Amino acid sequence: MTRTNLSDIISCLSGYDPDAMSVTQARQVINDFVPPLATFEKLAIRSALDRVLAQDIVSGINVPANDNSAMDGYALRGDDLPASGERTLPVVATIHAGQHYAHNVSAGTCVRIMTGAVMPDGCDTVIPQELTHAATDGAVTIPAGAVKTGDNRRRAGEDLRTGQTALRRGKILRPADIGMLASLGVAEVAVQRRLRVAFFSTGDELRSVGEVLTPGCVYDSNRYTLYGMLKRLGCEMLDMGVINDDPAALEAAFRRAAEDADAVITSGGVSVGAADYTKQIMQQLGDMSFWKIGMRPGRPMAFGRIASGDKEAYLFGLPGNPVAVMISFYFIVRDALLHMMGAEQAPLPRLQVVSRSAIRKRPGRTEYQRGILSADDDGIWRVRLTGEQGSGILRSMSDANCIVVLNDDQGNVASGDLVQVVLFDGLV
Repeated sequence: MTRTNLSDIISCLSGYDPDAMSVTQARQVINDFVPPLATFEKLAIRSALDRVLAQDIVSGINVPANDNSAMDGYALRGDDLPASGERTLPVVATIHAGQHYAHNVSAGTCVRIMTGAVMPDGCDTVIPQELTHAATDGAVTIPAGAVKTGDNRRRAGEDLRTGQTALRRGKILRPADIGMLASLGVAEVAVQRRLRVAFFSTGDELRSVGEVLTPGCVYDSNRYTLYGMLKRLGCEMLDMGVINDDPAALEAAFRRAAEDADAVITSGGVSVGAADYTKQIMQQLGDMSFWKIGMRPGRPMAFGRIASGDKEAYLFGLPGNPVAVMISFYFIVRDALLHMMGAEQAPLPRLQVVSRSAIRKRPGRTEYQRGILSADDDGIWRVRLTGEQGSGILRSMSDANCIVVLNDDQGNVASGDLVQVVLFDGLV
C-alpha cells in the first residue's frame, strides 16, 4: 500500500495557508490523510450495540415471512364487503398468532383473526373488531364503508425482502438495528474493532484531581472532558496523565502513544511559548503540520502522524484552554475519529432558531458560541448565549445545551435573526 505524505495532500489544497486555515480546509486535509481501520471482530448482537458494522447485512428471509393481520378482527374477501347497509358473515374459524389455517376461506364467510396471525388462503382484507357489531362465535355483522379491500393486511417482505440489504457497512448499530438483526435470525455480526486513542495534557502548571493545588497551578480538566467525549464515541482509551514540559518526558510519551494507539490527542503546547517543546518533538517523530485555524475558540492546532519504531499513530494536537479543547474535538477531531472507525459520515444536524439577543461576530472565522435553547409559549424555539464566551470558561459548556455556529462569512447577529445551532443531545 502506497504511503501518503501529509505534504502531498496539502499541496493539492487550493489557497493553503497554515496561518489562515478554514475549518472546511482542515477537515478536508484530515479526512484525506487518515485511513479507516482495516480490522474487525465478530460479536453477539447484544454486545454489538453502538459498534460500527464492518460488513453489509443481507436478509436471508422475508420479514414478515407471510402475509399477516395488522389488527385483531375478522379476515374476509374484499368482494364480500357490503356496498351499502350491512352484511352478516358466518365465522368459520379463529386464528391466533403462530397458527396456520390450512383451509381456504370460501366466499361469503370469514375467520376471526388476531394481530400477527397468518392470513388464510382466500382472504385479502381485515376489518378491526371494533368496527363490527352483533359478533358471536358463529357470525359477525359488517357495516358498509368501514374498510376497503386490502386494508389491515401486512404483506410478506413488507419490512425486508429476501436478498435485500438490511444494514450497510459503516452503520453505528443502535437499538432498532439490534432488533432488526434479531428479526432476521442473525446471532452475531462483524464489527470494526474499537479505535484505540491515547491522550494526555502537557504543562508544568497542571495537577491531576487528588493532588495538592500549589500556587500558580490549576487542575487539569481537559483529560476528563476528553475521556467523556471519547467514551461517548465508543473508543478504547489510554489516559497517559499530565506530561511535564520536559523534552525527554514528552518524547517518551509520544513514543509510547504511537506504539499503543491508533490516534493520539494532546492538549496544550501547540502555540508559541518558551516552554512549548511539544511542536519540536512532534516534528522530530513524524509527518506533522501546524495550523492556525480560522475558528474561535480553538485556533492553534497540530495534525499529522508520529512513529516509534515500526508503529505509528495519527496525532491531533489541541489547544490548552478547556472550551477550545471541546470545540476542536466536536467540530474537527470527532469526524476524523469516526472516519478511522469506519463509520458512515454525516454532518451534524443544524437547526435554524431565533436569537434572543444581538451577537457580535467578525467575518473571516467560524465561531462556536455556547447557547441555551428553549421554546417560548408561542412554540418558537429561541437561543440565548450562556454569558461570557471565553475559551477558559468551562462552565459555559456545562450550562449550555447547544452550540451556536456562526459561519466564517457571517457578521454581527441582531436580536430576532435566525442562527444555526447544533444540539448537544446526541453529540455529547
